[in-house]
Amino acid sequence: MDRSSTFPIKYEVFLSFRGADTRTNFTSHLLNALTQKSINAFIDYELTRGHYTWPTLATAIEESLLSIVVLSENYASSTWCLKELAHILECRKKRGLVVIPVFYEVDPSHVRKLSGSFETSFAKHERDSTSWDRISRRKDVSVWKAALKEVANISGWDSRSYR
Repeated sequence: MDRSSTFPIKYEVFLSFRGADTRTNFTSHLLNALTQKSINAFIDYELTRGHYTWPTLATAIEESLLSIVVLSENYASSTWCLKELAHILECRKKRGLVVIPVFYEVDPSHVRKLSGSFETSFAKHERDSTSWDRISRRKDVSVWKAALKEVANISGWDSRSYR
């Protein structure tokens, strides 16, 4: 399928990452490398002040050819990251978005098995839901868990294997 005629493309790469973990180290270097190769990448600081965050992120994902998901120790603690990941994988299924996971200082099996910090993050997501949104949150948590397991089964890079 010729994606360019079917889907509007604005970005070559969408970067999904936990800012507190990787913004000033790995992700900033990755963005710099992409920019030096004239690769147009969307990163969250392109969000316009005063605009709603989620519609802008969702549209940027939909208008990208590829998404690099930087999975770090606290990635699963962010509902924004998990929501992005679920949408990225939905776009992968629906229209062939290429997804490349990068396991940044985290064991891919911890992501796949939802163990360690990933298990802790989900326990907190489940505990933090208020009574009025408990059913909705359970559905979200279920989708997010499935998304992490799925992305962990996509061939990617383990930063611990490279210098």
